[in-house]
Amino acid sequence: MTMKTIPTTEAVGTILCHDLTRIVKDEVKEAKFRKGHVVQAEDIPVLLSMGKKNLFVWDLGENMVHENEAAEILRTICQGPGLNPSPVKEGRISLMVKHPGLFVADQAKVRQLNGLGEVAVASRHSGFEVEIGQMAAAFKIIPLAVRREKMDMAQAIGAGRPLFEVKPYHPLKVGIVATGHEIFTGLIKDAFTPVVRRKVERFGMEVIDQTIVDDQLSDISGAISRLREKDVDLIICTGGMSVDPDDLTPGAIKAAGAEFVCYGTPVFPGAMFLVAYLGDKPVLGLPGCVMFEKRTIFDVILPRVAAKSRITSEEIQDLGLGGLCLNCAHCDFPACGFGKGAAYWPAA
Repeated sequence: MTMKTIPTTEAVGTILCHDLTRIVKDEVKEAKFRKGHVVQAEDIPVLLSMGKKNLFVWDLGENMVHENEAAEILRTICQGPGLNPSPVKEGRISLMVKHPGLFVADQAKVRQLNGLGEVAVASRHSGFEVEIGQMAAAFKIIPLAVRREKMDMAQAIGAGRPLFEVKPYHPLKVGIVATGHEIFTGLIKDAFTPVVRRKVERFGMEVIDQTIVDDQLSDISGAISRLREKDVDLIICTGGMSVDPDDLTPGAIKAAGAEFVCYGTPVFPGAMFLVAYLGDKPVLGLPGCVMFEKRTIFDVILPRVAAKSRITSEEIQDLGLGGLCLNCAHCDFPACGFGKGAAYWPAA
């Protein structure tokens, strides 16, 4: 890339080497054109009015790509469904959330792109809820121009699916099995179900069935099996999740034929949380902390379930680093570090 001087009238399509300041006495003094600006036809009269008969411009040559063009190449690599791009400016583009949903990022590819040098890609944490209009990711070309070979390497890394996307929530139909002899017999009121109902409805889900059963393995497994045959997409079991002799919910979930992903998580609050599947229907066993703690493992996993992302044991294991809620007086979740696992959450 070399610098050369050319007449302003011949400068359309060239790249400015430095800022050009426009001065009008007692009115304005501003950088009208910035370094790296690609001169357009409509710029010529303005430049001439600024006294610029000649311009210093870059000669990129065939092997260099201007920062804005390179940023657009990155956009094709990074932008997936549910994201809108900002206009390119000085080699940077931001991706904005188009609709509420679950933000998913391919961390391995982000790491590879940043390893190229002269390319900077940043995003939110993967696997967390986002709202319409929020910034989800941004990327920038560091120099004014980058070698075409490097952008070819970037495209090879990004081949396949985009690095970022927002998965929409699905209006899942929910069935709840509330367990506990004290609730079943009416000794105390069920305070768990209203909390669960409020949390799932926030993601557009609807509770269409609720059953209260006694602390009997056959009763609990029977209720789960009945929900499996009904038109429900998600089964949630409350109560009976600890290791006491009367806590039979995990065994009942297994007796109903569910395949366990985990019983126990490295997340506090929520260590006794359970994830299983009956075919493609997720079954969640909620520990008592969900009823009274502001944020728990349930809040971390629920948006992923709402987006129909199948939970894996590896994903649960990775939640350990970042899995400790600090019980802040003012809760900023999900903008805090709670639930932000250390490892890569795959875009699958």
